Amino acid sequence: MEFRRELEVKKMRVPIRHTDPVVLLGSCFSEHIGEKLRSAKFRVVENPHGILFNPISIARAVTAYIENRVYTEADLFELNETWHSWDHHSRFSSPDKADALEKINAAVRETHEFLKTAGWVIITLGSAFSYELAENNRPVANCHKAPANWFRRRLLTTEDVLTALDNMVHRLRFYNPNLKILFTISPVRHLREGMIENNRSKAVLIQAVHHLVDKFEGLFYFPAYELVIDDLRDYRFYAEDMVHPNYQATEYVWKKLMESCMDAETQDLIKELRQIELSYKHRPFNPNTRQHKKFLQDQLKRATDLQKSHPYLDLSKELLYFAQGEW
Repeated sequence: MEFRRELEVKKMRVPIRHTDPVVLLGSCFSEHIGEKLRSAKFRVVENPHGILFNPISIARAVTAYIENRVYTEADLFELNETWHSWDHHSRFSSPDKADALEKINAAVRETHEFLKTAGWVIITLGSAFSYELAENNRPVANCHKAPANWFRRRLLTTEDVLTALDNMVHRLRFYNPNLKILFTISPVRHLREGMIENNRSKAVLIQAVHHLVDKFEGLFYFPAYELVIDDLRDYRFYAEDMVHPNYQATEYVWKKLMESCMDAETQDLIKELRQIELSYKHRPFNPNTRQHKKFLQDQLKRATDLQKSHPYLDLSKELLYFAQGEW
């Protein structure tokens, strides 16, 4: 008797490799995947505007990176003695206007350069609900706990999402013709909007993304949403808030992503890097023993050999730590 249907994810035609720098944009779920990629020694730029949920805000952020936009004081507003940007997450907010602008513009500059040679952009769409300023219909990426009557909420249509993402894809391709784009839909449930409304929102995103993937070469879809909602399909895979996937769910999605989006060589390299990471984190009770010195020397050789065979990896901190065995 079967109690579950496992989703078999098709192998992606073009694999993600360590030689391909990755930009991740979108919901908080993209940050979980970004953390996994960074831990596996991929070169990553992750959410340079902070967490973004709706496709309009993501498309506006991409435009800012491509144009290397410089934000000015006119782009900020003050609320509760803190300066904020309607385009950014509150992690960029600051009581000091100059500090907020420096953080914002530094992130844009870094991403502008990083995108030139990036191999992949991974975009995780969270919600098709757009919040707009009531006074001028300006889309906002974050409400920054401003009064509710400052905003109007709108469920984007499939056409709205297609228009924003289609233009974004064209601009990315013009800026970096070698760029590949992987779309996912976040399994985070936006129940603040309501359960029925959340499902309507996800349906709009899914329809739009599949239309784009079918239309363009070099666009791909990874079913993170379906893996949690239809494969795991159980509240025990959510955190206490019943909204965010928990550690087990995230690990399951990461495993599936490696199997379907990376080739065997990359997966083997990740396993080797994981062993080096575990050795790096190992802290002995007595670091002065000959046994520990030998352990460090062995790991230094292991890491050195790996660095030589894969010069695009950054193992500098591990090599420095293991080198203690030679002192």
